[in-house]
Amino acid sequence: MNLPGPHGSYRGWSIIRLFTIAALVLTVHRSPMDAQAEGATPDMALRLQQILKETPDKNLYLGTKDIRKWRAWLESPPFYAKAADKVWAMMELGIAELRYGQEKEAVQHLGQAFKLGRESQVEAKQLGECMFFLGIAYLRFAETQNCCQQHSPESCTLPIRGAGLHTKQEGSKNAMVAFSQVLRLLTPKEPKYHSARWLLNVTAMTLGTFPEAVPTNHRIQLDRVTPQGDRFPAFPNIAQKAGVNSFNLAGGAIADDFNGDGWIDIMTSSWDTGQSLTLFLNQGQGTFKPVVQQAGLETTLGGLNLIQTDYNNDGLLDVLVLRGAWLAENGRHPNSLLRHDGVDEKGIPHFTDVSYQVGLAGVGYPTQTASWADYDLDGDLDLFIGNESTEGITAPCQLFRNDGDRFVDVAAQAGVLNHRFAKGVIWGDYDGDRYPDLYLSNMDGENRLYRNQGDGTFSEVTMASGTPGTYQSFPAWFWDYDNDGALDLFSSFFSPDAGFTASHYFGYAMQDQFLPGMYRNQGDGSFKNEAKALGVNLPIMPMGCNFGDINNDGWLDFFLGTGNVGLQHVTPNLMFVNREGKRFENVTLEGGFGHLQKGHSIGFADFDHDGDLDIFAQMGGAFPADKYYDALYQNPGFGNAWLGVLLKGKQSNRAAIGARIKVQFEDAGEMRTVYRHVNSGGSFGANPLRQWLGLGQAKEVRTLEIFWPRTGETQTFEGVACRRTILIEEGSQTITHLEPTASLVPPPEA
Repeated sequence: MNLPGPHGSYRGWSIIRLFTIAALVLTVHRSPMDAQAEGATPDMALRLQQILKETPDKNLYLGTKDIRKWRAWLESPPFYAKAADKVWAMMELGIAELRYGQEKEAVQHLGQAFKLGRESQVEAKQLGECMFFLGIAYLRFAETQNCCQQHSPESCTLPIRGAGLHTKQEGSKNAMVAFSQVLRLLTPKEPKYHSARWLLNVTAMTLGTFPEAVPTNHRIQLDRVTPQGDRFPAFPNIAQKAGVNSFNLAGGAIADDFNGDGWIDIMTSSWDTGQSLTLFLNQGQGTFKPVVQQAGLETTLGGLNLIQTDYNNDGLLDVLVLRGAWLAENGRHPNSLLRHDGVDEKGIPHFTDVSYQVGLAGVGYPTQTASWADYDLDGDLDLFIGNESTEGITAPCQLFRNDGDRFVDVAAQAGVLNHRFAKGVIWGDYDGDRYPDLYLSNMDGENRLYRNQGDGTFSEVTMASGTPGTYQSFPAWFWDYDNDGALDLFSSFFSPDAGFTASHYFGYAMQDQFLPGMYRNQGDGSFKNEAKALGVNLPIMPMGCNFGDINNDGWLDFFLGTGNVGLQHVTPNLMFVNREGKRFENVTLEGGFGHLQKGHSIGFADFDHDGDLDIFAQMGGAFPADKYYDALYQNPGFGNAWLGVLLKGKQSNRAAIGARIKVQFEDAGEMRTVYRHVNSGGSFGANPLRQWLGLGQAKEVRTLEIFWPRTGETQTFEGVACRRTILIEEGSQTITHLEPTASLVPPPEA
């Protein structure tokens, strides 16, 4: 077997050079908060460089500490070490090398561990686990040679076919042998037994030998993995062609218009501590231009999640970068607030990190989730950050009130500290009293719904509302999936391993306690979990998430980026289409969405301005070996009408976050109503703040209503043309028709 050397893995994490700080001076309008931002403060760039230097020793996922530890142990084992101890140490070394991308060494040490274990007659369970990871090492090598080095849009996507089939087959063939042996060594009581069954099928698919190469008792059910006719069109992955197929670890993504030309751009991050943010500017011809240094992003390193905002109400989109997730005490990394300074003559925006100056970087807690809203209805956006409390660190959540010149943490006074492992937070006015309420999705305990009392405090109503979720929950969002005008809620169980998730493909029934939370708002302050009735009754492992109306029928659909930290957690990303609010149809395979690589931030947007929503998926895992290419799924079109609505707050926050949109139209002879509320979507991924409404076969919008929570005022418009994007300003009865290339960025003010 010809494997790469210890530092030659195609997917391995490489040391990124330390960047020097570049200065770019632009003359733009400054708010009071911006003026204070000019003072002397700690240097964020230096702090991020320090984190990069500490990565080898302190980062559990990106560091080399485990490799060094187990190599030292094996070079000089303690005198009392038994054969089983040496087997364990050699296996741990192989796993550590595998995670770092040192596939050759991993195969060697895992093979030696298995051989020594068999000769020493260690128990079958330990042998089975060792062989399982040897199978993973072979499979990762196969992916490196084929999916990475010979990448195509069909690579690593179920059902694997065409250019996705492996032409270099040695790795997958060895993996099949290994997984078959695991099934002889382990019992069905072991989680890795079921993972091995699933991976045996996947590996056979890479070779084009599924189903015949898989024993019938381990074969997944064909009708659960193969497309059933042509009920749903395929969305081709055009990321490579469009120039947005970055090869990254897990990270964040924002889809929005950062330079005001009307085209939706993409900003991405990677939790690789040496990787800077990248802004992909939409060129309007099906391609994107990456900019880093020109945008002032070269020293902004790392970040697992991104969220856009307009914190200073200047009409320019700012960016929040979240760091430290999953790292416990070692995740005390500062978050970054990037102020949008304006756009230069080449149409490139520039950003400045003002985190320390405005009070957002003083206390570093591990986090990956946050949400913006005007919770006190004073006209500017406040920020809630969901932090990760574990046994090693007490990390209370933070509610930063925007006081105009600084952010002040008022979480304790407001009663929203949580003190749990928060993985998803989202604002939404579920009870319709104008004040945004707060939902927290927790990994280590019940979720929490905090009702906004309207006086700066919140009351927990989780149990009374029926929204506790599960004890392993991850993404969340508020939405109106049934178009009744009341916000519903999604939160999902995060299944522990790929074997559990894959049980659906073997025909096992889903237990109710593991159902996702598809909470329908019942209009009386309570919710009912309709997951089973809606057809979302399969085990899922979601991380990235978002929603949007991909077929323009007026009903919100959703996409889940799936996976878990371990390299063995290989499950397809999932796409569900809303069928009139009565059920969700899984179109993952027909639509070409079943990517097996780790799915993180998701964004729905009309990137090519052809009248339908495309989907961007930031891909890649946590370990250096788990990098992958991002995906961009192009919508083939459904022929339905649509309306894009960009709102401009005046008395309300400039970005109009929290505003509500209601449209009424005639569709095939029937009057219909569709609702949207302005936000960026789910908790891991950011849609444009410009809202998208599918209108079916409508010829026009009969009535369009905009409700502004701060003032309680409603604007009403009649006879609005569809199939276009419009701009509406709070308090104005003028509708402005927007076309791409027409700048929406306000000029600098003196």
